[in-house]
Amino acid sequence: MAVSGNPFLNGEFSKIDFAAFMDPSKFTEQFEKFDFAKVADQFKLPGVDAQALVEYQKRNLEAFASANKIALEGAQAVIRRQAEIVRKGVEDASKALSELNSAETPQDKLVKQVELAQEAYEAAVANLKELTEMASKSNGEAANLISSRVTESFGEFTGEVKKTAKKK
Repeated sequence: MAVSGNPFLNGEFSKIDFAAFMDPSKFTEQFEKFDFAKVADQFKLPGVDAQALVEYQKRNLEAFASANKIALEGAQAVIRRQAEIVRKGVEDASKALSELNSAETPQDKLVKQVELAQEAYEAAVANLKELTEMASKSNGEAANLISSRVTESFGEFTGEVKKTAKKK
């Protein structure tokens, strides 16, 4: 392999499968594939501890993987709930048809239709609200995790820069 002056194209860094960092089941494999110390040594920045930066980024990637897991679990919970709602909807529709057929007069059937339509509408609104809240909760948890890590990362980097400035 030809050697380039660009550390992103040489050595350990080229072994990283960045897409796998977003898959929690493959996340740890990426850390076992290469040596972070070698990667840090490729980025010789004066006055900055490259190894510390690698550790910060490792924690960032772990936070992203955790946030992805939270979002995925939230989406799976929403899908499971949607399946329950569909099942109950089919049961309710069957029951409604039975009730509608038991009405004796055309007026009774019309009143029953309106009542059933109102019940279906109210159930749909309640289900939509529940699903929205479920999705919002898991997405909010994931976003809060990322936000906290980003804030922490800025503090770590600033602290590292200040620490090296004091050494001079």
